[in-house]
Amino acid sequence: MNKAQIVDFYSRLAADNPHPETELQSVNTYTLLVAVVLSAQATDVGVNKATRRLFEQVTTPEAMVALGEDGLKEHIKTIGLFNAKAKNVIALSQALIAEHGGQVPADRDALERLPGVGRKTANVVMNVAFGAETFAVDTHLFRVCNRTGLAKGKTPLAVELKLDKATPAPFRLHAHHWLILHGRYICKARTPECWRCPVIDLCAFKPKTLAPAKRAKEV
Repeated sequence: MNKAQIVDFYSRLAADNPHPETELQSVNTYTLLVAVVLSAQATDVGVNKATRRLFEQVTTPEAMVALGEDGLKEHIKTIGLFNAKAKNVIALSQALIAEHGGQVPADRDALERLPGVGRKTANVVMNVAFGAETFAVDTHLFRVCNRTGLAKGKTPLAVELKLDKATPAPFRLHAHHWLILHGRYICKARTPECWRCPVIDLCAFKPKTLAPAKRAKEV
């Protein structure tokens, strides 16, 4: 896409959803960090169900450490990889207490040094909690950027860097939310719903789905 097309692309997504937000539920920056760590290879809906009662009881690193790994597992056992995630959440909580006074640092490098926190997680927290213009590349965003031609890359980091360079100022804060939500609900992995896509004419994806799939008749 050229610069004019990119502006048009984002303008249309913005018109459909002027104020996009993460679908992960949290009560403060710490619980947001925990929720994002838990969301790896899991759905936001599943994470929200698992953390609803957890975040009624635990809202600080100190409370999480007091709950303990076994106690945390009881809350998140419905989430994939919950054993490893419980271990990481307790470890990152301990690190926050020991190294940051119990506060989530507003620094991507510091976040990435926490157990279980990768670049994508750090980018989400920086954007949602601290208003940084970061681009969290998950599977949805990676797919959308490559399919549409907005920012092609063979790795998440390559897509992130190209997206950072290509995205103009008015759209930078909300860009990753627009793209993730577009991938989650319209530009789906198996059957993209091109027939209702607001940027269909700007998209480089060739085998477009131009009509909704017909459901099999019930017997």
